[in-house]
Amino acid sequence: MADEVKPISPLKNLLAGGFGGMCLVFVGHPLDTVKVRLQTQPPSLPGQPPMYSGTFDCFRKTLMREGIMGLYRGMAAPIVGVTPMFAVCFFGFGLGKKLQQKHPEDVLSYPQVFAAGMLSGVFTTGIMTPGERIKCLLQIQASSGDTKYAGPLDCAKKLYQESGIRGIYKGTVLTLMRDVPASGMYFMTYEWLKNTLTPEGKSVNELSVPRILVAGGIAGIFNWAVAIPPDVLKSRFQTAPPGKYPNGFRDVLRELIRDEGITSLYKGFNAVMIRAFPANAGSHEDLEMEQVASRLDTTYGQSAVYWLTTLPTTPKILPEKEGNLSLSLETLHVFSQLTRSWARL
Repeated sequence: MADEVKPISPLKNLLAGGFGGMCLVFVGHPLDTVKVRLQTQPPSLPGQPPMYSGTFDCFRKTLMREGIMGLYRGMAAPIVGVTPMFAVCFFGFGLGKKLQQKHPEDVLSYPQVFAAGMLSGVFTTGIMTPGERIKCLLQIQASSGDTKYAGPLDCAKKLYQESGIRGIYKGTVLTLMRDVPASGMYFMTYEWLKNTLTPEGKSVNELSVPRILVAGGIAGIFNWAVAIPPDVLKSRFQTAPPGKYPNGFRDVLRELIRDEGITSLYKGFNAVMIRAFPANAGSHEDLEMEQVASRLDTTYGQSAVYWLTTLPTTPKILPEKEGNLSLSLETLHVFSQLTRSWARL
């Protein structure tokens, strides 16, 4: 008989999710900076080249003019928000599933998983919006030549002084428009790919690491394919001076389509996709590690957690004792949400 899995510690969920999320933010932030700068650059004058011709040009110019730290501008905001964001995302997704289950063992359909994922996007918006607002302003100020904010705290303080809490939460509707459908797409695609890639006669829990990598990476791509148009609108709206778009995202959309065409809604697409597959694939390799971690005795401590989550392959020589050192499948399952931080990550 298979060993009974013991209840997962919420504290370990929070610590493991927060640490993993910080790592993903650190790795993915340079490309996020490139994305935001591409999305917010002004249209070029007739006969003049654009400020950035593409992803690699933006990366190169930022590195040459500002050094490596230029690529990490605004990172403090998502780093601070990543742990509570994972907590509420985990709670939202779990609640979304529970509301649709008559019994705990019920298996949800793909549309139901999509709905649960959408609810997680609603829950994370309260944390994501101010973090995104501060992050985007700090990311673009050096390229615009106007250094108004000394750092994230100074930025938050000045926004509050200028516009109150509404100034800090500017872009909430667009963050919802981005994260709600994108989170639903992410969770649904990942579940579908896991089932599709599972060999006949095998359990989903036995899925190999390479297949988990593929499922997680492709799910991240689907996530951003849905998220990128509202993300462009959000970046433009959140970094615009007060009063520029009195009618909200409708004014942003109208201006973009009129001046730059429909393709402007996919600015930063290459930067997003370069980051999306490895970041999301890597997060799901950690899920495979959790299968082993869940069978280790708690006396192995947090050092074992760190070791397990950094190994490139599932360890085969670990002693199998009853107990639980779980990193929580579902907490690790939402690592890719920051990458949008999101991200993300």
